[in-house]
Amino acid sequence: MEKGDLRKLFSIPVIVAALGYFVDIYDLLLFSIVRITSLKSLGVADDQLLGQGIFLINSQMAGLLTGGIIWGIMGDKKGRLSVLFGSILLYSLANIANGFVTTVDQYALLRFIAGIGLAGELGAGITLVSEVLPSRLRGYGTTIVASVGLLGAVVANFVARQFDWQIAYFIGGGLGLLLLIARVSVIESGIFLKIKAQTVERGNFLKLFTNRDRLTRFLSCIFIGLPIWYVIGILITFSHELAPAIGFTEPVIVGDAVMYSYLGLAAGDLSSGLLSQWVRSRKKIVLIFIFLTLAFVLLYLYAPVTSSAFFYFSCFCLGFGIGYWALFVTIAAEQFGTNLRSTVATTVPNFIRGTVVPITFAFEFLRLRIGIIPSALVVGLVTIVIALLALRPLSETFGKDLNFVEED
Repeated sequence: MEKGDLRKLFSIPVIVAALGYFVDIYDLLLFSIVRITSLKSLGVADDQLLGQGIFLINSQMAGLLTGGIIWGIMGDKKGRLSVLFGSILLYSLANIANGFVTTVDQYALLRFIAGIGLAGELGAGITLVSEVLPSRLRGYGTTIVASVGLLGAVVANFVARQFDWQIAYFIGGGLGLLLLIARVSVIESGIFLKIKAQTVERGNFLKLFTNRDRLTRFLSCIFIGLPIWYVIGILITFSHELAPAIGFTEPVIVGDAVMYSYLGLAAGDLSSGLLSQWVRSRKKIVLIFIFLTLAFVLLYLYAPVTSSAFFYFSCFCLGFGIGYWALFVTIAAEQFGTNLRSTVATTVPNFIRGTVVPITFAFEFLRLRIGIIPSALVVGLVTIVIALLALRPLSETFGKDLNFVEED
């Protein structure tokens, strides 16, 4: 690194983006952690926990899908900071309201609204950090954001252990509102301000579909992340149901499964980010981590050891394998010009989160026909094959100059 690089890496935009993603992950994963406790307190029977859980997580993911489009377009039209402020205000208020629900339908509506708010945080943060840092430091900056942010799942687990699920939602909303104060000192991206002063069309989501090359890049950026949310949305979220079917006789706590998987994810993001800087390639590292994910899925589903300690170890390994999340979003940001960068960087991770809806539907459809473990394996293998195929057409973006626009 050159003199002064550390100061740039730990500048206010990077720190605030990292803290924002921390609160984002806390709120995003809190439902997975308190799913069983909260649904039981609302009177849901034990045999309905899985079905109602899938309904609620799909409501949240549908919100993420919707919000991804809204905030992505706004980020390119109005600026990166407008998204950072608006999204966190929405999901903070929704999570506070979530603590007052008395029915599953109210729960679902507020998870949908919270999902819309949560959709803007990561994409806007990664876009801002990518544009304010020199190209040689982008990978380090986005790695810091992801690694710090993912620890929000760990804090969510500890808070859920210490307080009732309603209080855990209140705390998440309160943390978000406090973060708004820190955001006052963040300045807008200079690259965006330069484009804003020009007569260039910005934030046209439909423009992604009017050119074959742009559409291919967009879809490829989405599909390389499929294994990430297969692991989180199926193997981790429904570990309470999967663990006994695998053969684990000791009780498994979903919150701990989430915590250990996200510790692994933070370690994986740190490792993949540093490796991509050292080998000067995003694609090679993503390829390695997709294959690691495959290996750890097989370990999780078929390892002969059945102690709870080993189960949590396998959750950590799964998290490490999918620890190319930061690289995945960075690649999306680097593939597109400034007039569409926020749109892509915000929609891509949320479209991936939204794929939890068809993934869970496929899992549930197959579960009723071939069993819970074979269905988990089949769905996982399909997501990995799709990710490998999607990685091939993407160009290498390490060190790419981001001061360009997408032409008509």
